[in-house]
Amino acid sequence: MNSQFLSTPRTAAIVGCPFSGGQPKAGVDEGPIRLVEAGLVDQLQEIGWAVTFDGHHQFEENNNLDDPPIGKLKNPRTVSRVTRSVADVVSRHAKAGVLPVTLGGNGYHIRAHPNACVVWVDAHADINTIETTVSGNIHGMPVSFLLGLGSKENEFNWIKPALKPERLVYIGLRDVEAGEKKILRENNIKAFSMHEVDKYGIGRVVEMALDHVNPNRDLPIHLSFDVDALDPSVAPSTGTPVRGGLTFREGHYICEAVHETGLLVALDLVEVNPSLSEAADVEKTVAVGCSLVRAALGIPESEDDGLRADLTPYFSGETLL
Repeated sequence: MNSQFLSTPRTAAIVGCPFSGGQPKAGVDEGPIRLVEAGLVDQLQEIGWAVTFDGHHQFEENNNLDDPPIGKLKNPRTVSRVTRSVADVVSRHAKAGVLPVTLGGNGYHIRAHPNACVVWVDAHADINTIETTVSGNIHGMPVSFLLGLGSKENEFNWIKPALKPERLVYIGLRDVEAGEKKILRENNIKAFSMHEVDKYGIGRVVEMALDHVNPNRDLPIHLSFDVDALDPSVAPSTGTPVRGGLTFREGHYICEAVHETGLLVALDLVEVNPSLSEAADVEKTVAVGCSLVRAALGIPESEDDGLRADLTPYFSGETLL
C-alpha cells in the first residue's frame, strides 16, 4: 500500500541510534546494531522497499562526554546532543518523502509532519516532566518534551512543542508512575492499558485509538513501538520488562493496522537490549523487532512465510501456528 505522504518509489531510511545515555542500563546501544546485523535492510528490500542506511557512526561521537547531572536530570548534555542529531537526520529524511525507521532514540523527531498523530506503544508512558521524574532518567520524559509540558532546562530549549494531547494515543500501558497518571488525566490524553486490550481485544482497541487521534484517517501517523510493550515471554531482552504485556500477535496486529491506513510516515523501534539476556533470548527479541518493522511496512506476519522461518523455534508453541 502506497502512502499519500511518501514519495515513490517508496523508500525507508534506517536511522540507527546506538545510545544508552537516557537510562542507566548498558547494552541498549547495541540494539540497533544487532537489528541491522540480523538482516533488517535486506528484509525490507525483499518486501519491495528501497532502503538507505548510512551506518550508526553519526551519533557515536556524542556518547563519551563528561556530563554531570543538571538537577535530577542524568546525562542531560549528551542526551540533548544525541537527540538533536537524531531529530535532524530523521527530519531530513521525512521532508524528502522518505519513511524514517529509527532504531533506538525515543520519538522526539516529528517536526517534518507537524500535523501528525502519534501512536505510542509501550508499557510505560514516558511522560514524566522535570518536576515529576523520580529517577532523573530522560528516557522516561520524551512525551512531555513533545507536548511542551513542565519546565525546561536550557540544554533542551531547542525542542519546541510539536504535538497536541488530542493527537497522542497510548496502547499497552501497564507500569505508569503516579505523576504520569496525573499528567494523563489533566491533559485528557487517551490511553489504552492492557486492561482495555484484555476487555475489548486488540482489534477494537486499535480501531478506537485511531478513531481518537485520526478520526477522518487523513493525518500522517508516527508509530513509536517500545519492545517492552510486548510480554517478556515474547521480547525478554529489554531494559524494563513488565509482565502481562502484548502477545506476539497483538503487537504485530498494531503494526499491520497502522500500515493498512496508508498513513505511516515514521516508525521507531526502541529498547532492544542485547546485554540483558542469554543468547537465545537476545536472538528471539531481535527477531521479533525485525518482524514488527516488516509488519509496519507492509508484510503481515501471517503471510510472512519466507521470512518467519527463523522465528518458528521461538513461537511455534504459542502464536504462529
